[in-house]
Amino acid sequence: MRADDWDEREIETYPRSGRFLANRARRDMAERHKRILEDAIEEVETIARPTRVLARGREYNHSTMLIEGYVMRSIDGPTRRHGLSFHVPGDFVDLHCFALKRLDHNLDTVGPVTLGYVRHERLQQIIADEPELARLLWFATLVDAAIHREWIMKLEQLTVPRRVAHLFAENWYRLRLVGLGDERGFDTPLTQANLAEMVGATTIHVNRAIKELRQEELVGFARGRIDIPDLQRLQKYAEFNPDYLYGAAAFAPFRSGVAGNGGGEGGGDVLTP
Repeated sequence: MRADDWDEREIETYPRSGRFLANRARRDMAERHKRILEDAIEEVETIARPTRVLARGREYNHSTMLIEGYVMRSIDGPTRRHGLSFHVPGDFVDLHCFALKRLDHNLDTVGPVTLGYVRHERLQQIIADEPELARLLWFATLVDAAIHREWIMKLEQLTVPRRVAHLFAENWYRLRLVGLGDERGFDTPLTQANLAEMVGATTIHVNRAIKELRQEELVGFARGRIDIPDLQRLQKYAEFNPDYLYGAAAFAPFRSGVAGNGGGEGGGDVLTP
């Protein structure tokens, strides 16, 4: 799959949910299911500044689609915030809240965002009436879990510079899946403080890590822009393998009554610009 394998008509037709599972299971979604999901987003909110949109321990009656911008899962420690994962447009960032009602972590915006809200009553109706669409929602939560598992391992395995490199490689890959970013990198509101929260380091260590990555000519990071001059070098340095993101090459599509039909086998290829 090429990185430009993206149809802007999806966003024109489904402006709120058109990036959901793009270049993953979306290609197997019926148009009827796309319309049901689009119409389920009954409220849209634009938030200009970093904001905690869901707080740990509180109960909620809606789940949230990230339409534009970045969201970070986090847990507050005694002295600092700890990042658990970043989310990109098209992510249903808190489907877990539908089943759990309250989360064991927070959802914090990073930079300006646009969010869409789906009432849990509507999700309950979708699950009861549309089992194939319910299965795709389940798939989205399983991808979230796969990302968490990968990061648990990488935090144990990698040095701070390689963790930062891995985060950059992952974010570039995920943005390209949903038709964002470009061949040379991506724009981002992430700060060195955000990176430190995510990779389990201090801002001083992250500053040194970015300096090392620049010296190795692996990335450039300045003024809200991450430049990646050689993606394959970055992926090799970061020990990044995109299998856990379940891109198009790795997903076995679901077809009613035909188990396992039409899916490719094996892991995800390196996404090419």
